[in-house]
Amino acid sequence: MSKTNVSTTGLETKKQPGSRVPHVFVILFFVIVLAAVATYLVTPGEYQRAEDARGRMIVVDGTYHAVEAAPAKFMAIFQSIYKGMHEAADIIFYIFIVGGSFGVLRATNVIEGAVGSISRKMAGREKILIPVFMLFFSLAGAMLGLAEETIPYITIMVPLVMMLGFDSITGAAIVLIGTSVGFTAAFMNPFTVGVAQGIADLPLFSGMGLRLIIWFVMLAVSIWYVMRYAEKVKKEPTKSVMYELDRVNKSQVNFQGDEYRLTTRHKLVLIILVATLVTLAVGVSKFGWFIPEIAGLFLLMGILMGVVARMPVNDIAESFIEGCRTLVMGALVVGVARAILVILEDGKVMDTILHSLATGVGSLPGGLTAFGMYLVQCMINYIVPSGSGQAALTMPIMAPLGDLVGVSRQTAVLAFQLGDGISNIFTPTSGYFMAGLALAGIPWVKWAKWILPLILIHYILGAVFVTLAHVIGYS
Repeated sequence: MSKTNVSTTGLETKKQPGSRVPHVFVILFFVIVLAAVATYLVTPGEYQRAEDARGRMIVVDGTYHAVEAAPAKFMAIFQSIYKGMHEAADIIFYIFIVGGSFGVLRATNVIEGAVGSISRKMAGREKILIPVFMLFFSLAGAMLGLAEETIPYITIMVPLVMMLGFDSITGAAIVLIGTSVGFTAAFMNPFTVGVAQGIADLPLFSGMGLRLIIWFVMLAVSIWYVMRYAEKVKKEPTKSVMYELDRVNKSQVNFQGDEYRLTTRHKLVLIILVATLVTLAVGVSKFGWFIPEIAGLFLLMGILMGVVARMPVNDIAESFIEGCRTLVMGALVVGVARAILVILEDGKVMDTILHSLATGVGSLPGGLTAFGMYLVQCMINYIVPSGSGQAALTMPIMAPLGDLVGVSRQTAVLAFQLGDGISNIFTPTSGYFMAGLALAGIPWVKWAKWILPLILIHYILGAVFVTLAHVIGYS
């Protein structure tokens, strides 16, 4: 299913040019300009940083001090995009490699075969797929810390659910929301909980009981939200947020589900896919694999799939390029979003923003301090979308701050964890999320309108659980 002709800029408003929603690049560039203006208005300052026992550079609490101003010059605004691309190069090329490998997967027609077989077997029971797959992706986020790694599966879920009578929003939601809930309410995420607890000098993955409860509640609410919408679309397709655009997308699909079945070659391709997922899980959890290893694994997967499907080597290469082409915009968004952080850091105001937020939290009454920490982490995530990066930036301040105001360090970690994850599938500055929407062909504005009620529910649940943790002395 090709998405190359589907923009994420708001095609649905073509008939009314005056009301078109700005392109995501326009929005991001505007934020970059605002960040540059902030370097003239915000007092510059820095925290000292030191290397911890694990080799991470962390902020040293109590070391904030004013520094010489370094306001962003005119050309810095434009140069920041190149710098952002450079600093995010690992993610950008990872997206291309994984997208290209899944381009080979699509070219084997295994998706068509799987859709045909599943659509026949699940006739009348299609909605069962939603909780099953959301649980799968949620566990991947909760236990392995997977986020970017799950994006390619949107290429499978979107055509699958569309052929079963749902829409592209449902397919993308299964992957994005499922993974996000797991990542947000994680009980074993090594990249957020693990890093934050390490910095806070807490036993690794301690306090798992409450985290399991939070994960279960947030996942249950999310599954209900997606299934409620999916059932409405199943009964009346015109109720779909993506009705018009999905009609265009379906016209590009040159198969009907009942015309295809899984062949022996398809089954071999699926075996390679399953083996890749198992290897990915083992590599991430046991050997600390990250972007280079995962990208290499998916590249090997694509090559093996092409060979097993008996595709000519030139066709494998062309399919790889086509897979990359579908992700060009999403990959570039990652670098442009990173430019915002480049401006704030080069302008010496990033730490000032952090210091001001931390100071405000410290001045709150004791009963509201944990809630204040949660709010701060929620706001910071719009600036620093990296979970491990936000942990390294804020926990050295928030952990000792909690000691001073009577908030347990475990609660401080929970406030970080929930504040870090909820907005990851809402804010346009979240690169991997925007890549996922681009892959699904969903305009950000349509997604934002659809998911906003669930995001608000998640924020409320986060506030409730953080406050509860503070009241019970969570440790």
